[in-house]
Amino acid sequence: MSRPAPVAATRGRYVTAFVGGLLVANSAPHLASAATGREHLTPLAGRRSSPLVNLAWGAANLAGGLALVRSATGPGRRWDRRLVAFEAGAVTFAAWMAASEAFAPLNSVPYGDQTTTAAPASAR
Repeated sequence: MSRPAPVAATRGRYVTAFVGGLLVANSAPHLASAATGREHLTPLAGRRSSPLVNLAWGAANLAGGLALVRSATGPGRRWDRRLVAFEAGAVTFAAWMAASEAFAPLNSVPYGDQTTTAAPASAR
């Protein structure tokens, strides 16, 4: 007969799945910036982080998030409520990112100001 997991151990796995969701969601804008050749804020190189730096930071977030999710999962092939914790982490990150860019745009050009992204005159 198997014994149920202690409450603290189960709660820890929910927290681990939540943090895994945060990290996996955080990897998406960095990997997208790397794929499109754009700059995006990272702790490694600041606001002007190159696509290569974003690739490294995005890959590190993805690998770390997936490692956490893997460690949070239990036996069996189906998810339990830890999937909800993972999704809550991803949604929390997405909401935070959307709100922070709306009120303090660090990674995007303010609406209507396209002067910083215009192509050089020689490319027109």
